[in-house]
Amino acid sequence: MESYGVNVQRFKVAENAKDAGVQAQELLNTIASELVVKAQILAGGRGKGKFSSGLQGGVHLTTKADEVSSLIKKMLGHTLTTKQTGKDGVIVKKVMIAEALDIERETYFAILMDRTFDGPVMVGSPAGGVDIEEVAKNSPDLIFKKPIDITVGITEDMALDMAANLDFDAEKRTEAARQIQNLYKLFIGVDATQVEINPFGETPDGRVVCFDAKMNFDDNSEFRQKQVFSMDDESETDPRETRAAACGLNYVGMDGNIGCLVNGAGLAMATMDIIDLYGGHPANFLDVGGGVQEHQVVEAIDIITSDPQVKAILINIFGGIVNCATVANGLITALQGIKLEVPLVVRLAGTNVDAARQILDNSNLPIVSASDLDDAAQKAVEMLMSESQ
Repeated sequence: MESYGVNVQRFKVAENAKDAGVQAQELLNTIASELVVKAQILAGGRGKGKFSSGLQGGVHLTTKADEVSSLIKKMLGHTLTTKQTGKDGVIVKKVMIAEALDIERETYFAILMDRTFDGPVMVGSPAGGVDIEEVAKNSPDLIFKKPIDITVGITEDMALDMAANLDFDAEKRTEAARQIQNLYKLFIGVDATQVEINPFGETPDGRVVCFDAKMNFDDNSEFRQKQVFSMDDESETDPRETRAAACGLNYVGMDGNIGCLVNGAGLAMATMDIIDLYGGHPANFLDVGGGVQEHQVVEAIDIITSDPQVKAILINIFGGIVNCATVANGLITALQGIKLEVPLVVRLAGTNVDAARQILDNSNLPIVSASDLDDAAQKAVEMLMSESQ
């Protein structure tokens, strides 16, 4: 944001207490009278979080450089648990030290891709700093939308109109409009699908500052946005999700005991729902997609069976684009390389299903076939129950 001329709090990022003290003193000597120290993790609720060191809160204000060093010693290398991290928390490896600014007024501004308009739209509201969905629901007259012609961008007149809608007075309107235009340059420059600023605010001394931001990037732009994607920190991501993504699979771990391998996100959701209907609990969401290959099926099975919570596996494939025989061959290859210790139920339908069923039948492997999704879910839950008795 800073490199695109967007006004943000000036800051430093520290990875050890010694550097933090030096950086804090530099900020205090130049532009800041007070500092805010923020633990850097990929989760919200930091302010009310708790560290394993005993420190309360992942966000602190101070006017002393030596206090920054003391705080950071209690943050770095320690686990921070918030309402969004889960009970295990996250180890803090970096801390941001930024100038603390007072906010006199808060507004909301965002640029996002909108299917309704087949392109980018800017959205603004003078009611910032709060849940924008609630504002839209309770005060729709305070939400302003303007589609953007991607061949033209946000013109000065458009930006000034939005600044006026956000209730910036004449003195600050020009600067607010400039910030809006710079945010659009950022949006285009990094192939973003969303740039949301909340609050987009004013300070008592008249500065217009982006105090908090959420950004999403188009995954398809990774080949040209190497700098952006190189900042992806996988240390806080479930290693199974990282492994699956590297193989072109969509995986999300859950806390159930029936592993799921499905093609298509909608079918995966339906599969999890029907497992729950029959008294089971899904251990994961795993969508192998429409163009799945044998090696991806092998990887998917390996990921599922690596989860000690999994006590049964349900494979549900509807072959439209997917060739059922491809899945069957991948499944056989995977099972030949491991000792399967949990029940496995397979439901196949669609493209090349007869050949796929023949492959499974001839494998002499402990695979239970199901006629449809209902039958598959019932069998998986029943086998799970019998195994546990």
